[in-house]
Amino acid sequence: MNRYYLLVPIVLLLLFGGVFWRHNQTAAHEAAQRAAEIARADEAARMQKTDTEQKAREDAAQRAAAREAEERQKEEARRVKWEADTARIAADTARHAAQAAENARQIAALEKQLADLRVEKETRNREAFAAAHEVESLSIKRRNAELEIQRVTQIVARRAAASRAIITPAAP
Repeated sequence: MNRYYLLVPIVLLLLFGGVFWRHNQTAAHEAAQRAAEIARADEAARMQKTDTEQKAREDAAQRAAAREAEERQKEEARRVKWEADTARIAADTARHAAQAAENARQIAALEKQLADLRVEKETRNREAFAAAHEVESLSIKRRNAELEIQRVTQIVARRAAASRAIITPAAP
């Protein structure tokens, strides 16, 4: 029995060693596969992260380019609007300056016409006053002439009445 005390544990140890060795090989192989899978997963995650970062950079660059293009477009629109407003203001200024010059010319012509009309009115007023004065003067002369005729007639009648040389005709 003493032999079995030594043999059984050695056999069992050898059996356990064989099972343990196979299990270690399988476990090592599985660990290597798991490590490879983890490495592949890490590589895939890293690649996906790299791709995601690349896509994010490209998307950011695209958005920045779109934003810059939009800003350029807005700036161009502002510049075009500013140029259009400047041209419109210049055209309005030129049109108003021409209108002001035309109005000034018309004002000068109307002022000259008004001055001419005032001179003509003054001349006509003087002529009317002179004519009225002449009429009044002639009227006074006529009245004086009539009064003179009446006075002379009265003088002649008094003298005739005073002198009996003139015979009065008989009444028919």
